[in-house]
Amino acid sequence: MCPLPRAAYSPPVSGETTFWDAVDALREREVRYAREAYAFVVSALNASVQALPAERLRDPERRHLSGGELLDGVVRMAHENFGVLAPTVFGEWGVRTGEDVGRIVFQLVECRQLSARPEDTIADFVGGRDLLLRLSEVSDFGRRGEAGKRPD
Repeated sequence: MCPLPRAAYSPPVSGETTFWDAVDALREREVRYAREAYAFVVSALNASVQALPAERLRDPERRHLSGGELLDGVVRMAHENFGVLAPTVFGEWGVRTGEDVGRIVFQLVECRQLSARPEDTIADFVGGRDLLLRLSEVSDFGRRGEAGKRPD
């Protein structure tokens, strides 16, 4: 997945679709997810990439995020932005599983707002702990380290 949506860093050239035009076109076909969900996933992608160690950030091959890394970034940013309301917000957006995040990513890939490697699939977002469960664990966020353990 490309670290930035094209619309975030370059104005559209004649004939190119802006990010929001692309999202609106996706939602005309199927209104499964709220507009805000698309922007949030892209913002979490950007924040996750920017948080990578400098040596990984400099290398385009290693800068690529896995589905699991992006899900971690989505959960982290949801905790920071919505606190205990994160599960409610995501539920209202129609985003209830990691697979929903993957679908948003691949819809944005389809309309050329993000890019993916040939080996990337929606299956990369499936499995692991339930997204809404992870979002509901916000009460201990901030008191726990990255691995979910309380600091001594």
